[in-house]
Amino acid sequence: MAVAVNKLSARFVQTVREPGRYGDGQNLWLVVQPSGSASWRFVYRFGGRQREAGLGPLSKVSLADARERAAEYRRLLGEGRDPIEAKREAAAADAARVVTFAQVAHDYIESHRPSWSNPKHVAQWRSTLGPLYCSAIRDKAVADIGIDDILAVLRPVWNVRPETARRVRMRIEKVLDAAKVRGLRTGENPARWRGNLDHLLPKPIRRTKHHAAMRWQEVPVYMAALKSNDSMAAAALTFLILTAARTQEALGAEWSEIDLEARVWTIPAARMKARRTHRVPLSDAALAVLGTVKGRNDFYVFPSPLGIAASRPLSESSLLSLVKRTAPGATTHGFRSSFRDWVSEATTFSGEVAEQALAHAVANQVEAAYRRGDLFDKRRELMAAWAAYVTGPSAGGNVVKFKASGQ
Repeated sequence: MAVAVNKLSARFVQTVREPGRYGDGQNLWLVVQPSGSASWRFVYRFGGRQREAGLGPLSKVSLADARERAAEYRRLLGEGRDPIEAKREAAAADAARVVTFAQVAHDYIESHRPSWSNPKHVAQWRSTLGPLYCSAIRDKAVADIGIDDILAVLRPVWNVRPETARRVRMRIEKVLDAAKVRGLRTGENPARWRGNLDHLLPKPIRRTKHHAAMRWQEVPVYMAALKSNDSMAAAALTFLILTAARTQEALGAEWSEIDLEARVWTIPAARMKARRTHRVPLSDAALAVLGTVKGRNDFYVFPSPLGIAASRPLSESSLLSLVKRTAPGATTHGFRSSFRDWVSEATTFSGEVAEQALAHAVANQVEAAYRRGDLFDKRRELMAAWAAYVTGPSAGGNVVKFKASGQ
């Protein structure tokens, strides 16, 4: 038996006023509401239940247009797809096409900001994903970025600034991965290296860049010179050298982290690069520094002179400025290298103890899995020896060799 189709006429749909549902055949219906408004509906069954998909109001969609839209929905049904879900997916795809790489990069940075212990990371991510390097893709829909777009970003810097280019590629890859998880793009990540860009670009040259460091033999003389400087920056730098701490760890030190009686500074995991709580044994010299700044602020150990109450600690630029004036060519982070070289060349303390003192992550995963203690007692001896060296008679140029007990 033939199914009646095209039962409605153009004149009828323009003049009908009686509320009701009027079928045109092949799933297409005109629905007239009691208010007089009318709209097109595609009525069908999918997954064992009846569904209705709107095709638009009669005031904007003619009978001919409604029949074309119904035909497209019947095609989707023939492919085994639910027309309503297909419409939603198409709308999401259209929305994704207008979300730019710059927007997704911004969202990625903001969402990961709390997990980055060093504030510099935010600035570094913004710089590498900003107009300076990624101008070719920043305003492009993240869904449309392909291999040619990635090459347009990387080729100008790939051989000129290989380390920067490597970071740019890795960060673009992470942003595009995030975009895929959010449903803003599909397919392979064009910024992926292995099996992808490695076929189109030469292998990047990895150049190890060391922080400029003062020779360990020169540190005692420098520490003696710092004694004549009574600034907060000099106190913070002296404490940093004595504890072999990172710059941000030392500057962000809070009085609540320090137990003067137990002679321990406990840095919470949130402020550590490796995201693990780190205990620092305090030598007599380190405690003496704390004594000079105690009472200046109830919250931060080394407060900013421009701060109000406990509002902020001393800025990193204050230390950088001090080092630049008093030790040209050196860096604050470089004093950690001075400490490490001293341990290796002038003492018999093990490298494991030194690495624990520096709070370095264990590269060997098997070793990390079995390590339980933090060698605190041995580290207390080590830091006492370091303090004795940089503040003691070796300031005159004599090298003093220390030996940890039991080694």
